[in-house]
Amino acid sequence: MIRVLIADDQDMVRIGFRMILDAQDDIEVVADVADGIEAVRKARELRPDVCLLDIRMPGMDGLQVTKQLAGPDVADPLKVVVVTTFDLDEYVHTALQGGASGFLLKDAGPALLLEAIRAAARGDALVSPQITVRLLRHFGEQPPSRKAAEQPAEPLTARELDVVKAAARGLTNTEIGTELYLSLSTVKTHLASVQGKIGARNRVEIAAWAWRNGVVDPD
Repeated sequence: MIRVLIADDQDMVRIGFRMILDAQDDIEVVADVADGIEAVRKARELRPDVCLLDIRMPGMDGLQVTKQLAGPDVADPLKVVVVTTFDLDEYVHTALQGGASGFLLKDAGPALLLEAIRAAARGDALVSPQITVRLLRHFGEQPPSRKAAEQPAEPLTARELDVVKAAARGLTNTEIGTELYLSLSTVKTHLASVQGKIGARNRVEIAAWAWRNGVVDPD
């Protein structure tokens, strides 16, 4: 079972999410809370597999909660998926930099919500299709002067580069395996190796690194 915590200040949103998730055989809602402070407290107490966080909440906003639960300074980070009505670029970047495993708009629909939760639980990441193109373009437009400082200590192999390029295009592990004729375990092995070489914590940071460093053609 994938144990999920829901944090949103709107009662109807929490009720709606809970109805969708409780209808799944592989998902269990362990808590739903209305503010950011309670979200942090409950998440640390219950250690859910995935936290669904709204951005605008009283007490502490979802971006702050994300950083406290999944940020770079967290010793044992939780998986976070930000679900919001706001798709402002600054929110997306801050959420992903803060350790979020996914970013969805509330109008994305139940199927994408479930896909994002399951992706986060298995170590993948999902960003709402409506904002993926803008997000990747942003990464691709980073100043070239940053590239030299971000080269890996150990060069990536040709196959690792193939996997990185596919991940940077938004493909899941299964889709990468199908495209490159690799088993799922081999894809995961390559991604884990890349994370170690470039100092990334997840596939979102791998994709960001790839776009910043010109590994992927912006066109």
